[in-house]
Amino acid sequence: MQHDHVPYQKILFVCVNQRPPGEACCAHRDAEAIAASLKSRIRALGLSRSIRVSKSGCQDLCAKGPNVMVFPDYAWYHGVTQDDVERIVHDVTAA
Repeated sequence: MQHDHVPYQKILFVCVNQRPPGEACCAHRDAEAIAASLKSRIRALGLSRSIRVSKSGCQDLCAKGPNVMVFPDYAWYHGVTQDDVERIVHDVTAA
């Protein structure tokens, strides 16, 4: 086993958990596309070496999803839509 420091200044965890049809979950609310948009925007800004967008499993707030957690900021966005991508990117790059 090796032990290293995380090479990113920030990590955005986008919940893409999928539940059965009819149950609330982030996957049923466009979470995969939101993750792709965040990743694309971070890449377009040339920040992919310092900011990582990573898909996550359940963040346990399914009814409020899609959910995005930002570390080490300890920020948690709920009810995220495509319209929120720019705001999240602004927040994580301004802090």
